[in-house]
Amino acid sequence: MRGPQFDTLLNCVPSFVSSNLPSNVAAKLEMSLSKSSISGLSLDAAGLIALADLTTIAERTALRGNASWLDVLFLAPGIHRQQLAAEVNKGEHPVCGAMHSGYVFRVENQATVAFLQRVSTTGHLTVVQVDSPVEEGRIWQKLRSWFAPKYFAPSVLYLTGFTFTLISIALIGAIRDFWALGVLCMLIGARLINTVVIKRRAQLTWKGAPEPGVMGDLFVLLSQDRWVRIQGTVDDLKAVTAGQWLRDEQTIESFFTALATLLVYLSAALAPNTSTVGSLIIAVLILTSVALLGLANSLTRDLIMFGRTLRVSEGPKAYARRLDLAKELVEQSGRDDWAIGIGMILPKSGEAAGKVSV
Repeated sequence: MRGPQFDTLLNCVPSFVSSNLPSNVAAKLEMSLSKSSISGLSLDAAGLIALADLTTIAERTALRGNASWLDVLFLAPGIHRQQLAAEVNKGEHPVCGAMHSGYVFRVENQATVAFLQRVSTTGHLTVVQVDSPVEEGRIWQKLRSWFAPKYFAPSVLYLTGFTFTLISIALIGAIRDFWALGVLCMLIGARLINTVVIKRRAQLTWKGAPEPGVMGDLFVLLSQDRWVRIQGTVDDLKAVTAGQWLRDEQTIESFFTALATLLVYLSAALAPNTSTVGSLIIAVLILTSVALLGLANSLTRDLIMFGRTLRVSEGPKAYARRLDLAKELVEQSGRDDWAIGIGMILPKSGEAAGKVSV
């Protein structure tokens, strides 16, 4: 569908084309541009792009530790997979030794595990620092933090995708393609539902007994011989490693999640009713948005989780043998029970291995 503005634009095209192009080329262009569809171009299946099982949105949710209200207007493939953000760790819950206390447990927070997988390297030790939450200020202070040097590029990319959605809505409204507008509204509705559900699920719950002021030091043994040392206060370490990140969905939340998924599929089913220009706008928007979001994710260096910030402070540092690393860390921590518990070293002759708590 198209409106009078679009028709007026098309009426101006022939004179411009005929005066600036060869006659044979101008004739073909006039014929194609005077139609509601673009000659030789069919985009009936453009809506199927939204059904691509990409994890870009889920990865963004994990990196930020929650959903943002701005997400509602960031449309990219994988909207129906946002609730699967808890699977970004690919099923891995690595063993972890508390170098300050000797206890051994597993890292339960899936987003934290995914971040550690991302920053670690086989045969290397990476040191990650957990910064305590800062007191939240006014909105302008938050905006200023978004454009701090280390967040500038990801923030600009993210806001660009947000802006592209607004521009696309304006363009579709200008040509009065109500089918295309309906498709975008369904995708925005699905995004809104998923954002609300994620915000409800990502609540700070049980993290163990508080230990204010106590410093902690964790060694995480990841798959593929990747090693990470996490440092910070014990309470901050518990917040990013223990308990739940996204709790299980409640019945009502599961219902709305299913509704959001159906909206995504319904938008793809109705997309063939849009005009070629409307389909083109939607396709360009979705493809551009996923590219921007993927680039923003790749440039995001820190993980935000329950107000805490995880960042790489040292490394990666290479080691020829894992035993060399174990001996160095045992010497630094002044104890070896944690290393014995996770199997980094063997107990000395005549020394009991002790009880391992995993």
